[in-house]
Amino acid sequence: MSDDAPRPYGFDTLQIHAGARPDPATGARQTPIYQNTGYVFRDAEHAAALFNLQEVGFIYSRLTNPTVAVLQERIATLEGGVGAICTGSGHAAQLMALFPLMSPGDDIVVCNRLYGGTVTQFSQTIKRFGWKAKFVDADKPGEVAKACGKRTKAIFCESICNPGGYVTDIPKIAAVAERKGVPLIVDNTSATPYLCKPIEMGATLVVHSTTKYLSGSGQAMGGVIVDSGTFDWSASDKFPSLSEPEPAYHGLKFHETFGPLAFTFNGIAIGLRDLGMTQSPMNAFLTLLGIETLSLRMEKHVANAKKLAEWLENDPRVASVSYAGLKSSPYYRRARKVYPNGAGALFTVALKGGYDACVKMVDGVEIFSHVANLGDTRSLIIHSASTTHRQLTPEQQVAAGAGPDVVRLSIGIEDADDLIADLDQALAKATA
Repeated sequence: MSDDAPRPYGFDTLQIHAGARPDPATGARQTPIYQNTGYVFRDAEHAAALFNLQEVGFIYSRLTNPTVAVLQERIATLEGGVGAICTGSGHAAQLMALFPLMSPGDDIVVCNRLYGGTVTQFSQTIKRFGWKAKFVDADKPGEVAKACGKRTKAIFCESICNPGGYVTDIPKIAAVAERKGVPLIVDNTSATPYLCKPIEMGATLVVHSTTKYLSGSGQAMGGVIVDSGTFDWSASDKFPSLSEPEPAYHGLKFHETFGPLAFTFNGIAIGLRDLGMTQSPMNAFLTLLGIETLSLRMEKHVANAKKLAEWLENDPRVASVSYAGLKSSPYYRRARKVYPNGAGALFTVALKGGYDACVKMVDGVEIFSHVANLGDTRSLIIHSASTTHRQLTPEQQVAAGAGPDVVRLSIGIEDADDLIADLDQALAKATA
């Protein structure tokens, strides 16, 4: 082996350059917005090869688009995957991740600490496909293993859980998934690949709502599924969509034909083709711009979150703060080990005044914005039990860390002292 092998690029370089090249037609350095639907084929033979999956290229923007393709490669590179599929939203990414794996009667084992919309999607919506979700405590790997049955097709968790900021021990859950012969799907939205690399810890697939930290400014909807390329889809008969002949492509077997890229090609050729959950070129362009400053923003997000959490923890008006970056957190040691760059910037605060104090605090902020989003450069606040987690039962709300006495904070990149002053005056209003 030559000693002159190129050194691997660092994260800061990859977040700017991965997947991108100067535009061959114009020399434009920034990735253009290819705002078009179709692409001219060289000839009939070229068109047939593309439609037969014998050649990679652009056919129709529901399937592939040059701007979106750059975003897919960039996120896959940052996550350490072999490929990625961009979708119109994070919720679309979750369904697209399950689509090649599931059949009617199948189930997934799911962490019970999840974003409220995900809980609703998994506990209610997927029933219409004949799928089922089993909710368990991911802090107890034995329960995760026990819940896996013959019809279990995946295990799903969040790296840093929304809204409570709990951190999942991904290596332990990945070990369970490996023993059970099923893929582990990790929602890495709240952590981003800067704080957490689930694939390096054994995850098969990683999903994001790119709407959040990857975009960073609350201006572009999107989602993505990253394929690790490490799962053996042909090791059993559990995943026929990937291992068995596909009728729509004259008996082609995705895993046999595409190897590590089987899931990625299936997601584009079948998932996007038939479900149409496509990300727009404009949103892909805006997300690419956001990713260019991801590491810089995440460092500031985390530093601000730690400072605010420590201040809130010592405030007599606060009952508790759920943030794994605090030494008092039961997740502190885990976070230091699994998330060495920080425990994120999302956490909850329980107020001694209960529900009424929470509502008054939300209404009393001036810099924080009352918004149903997270991962913005701006600091955001919301009362999860009455909004994002409203559809859940009281028991589910408490399990998810979204009880009625709790507000969720998404800490932005403003001046930390200004944010503290804003929370201080809002708490004064809430407890007056």
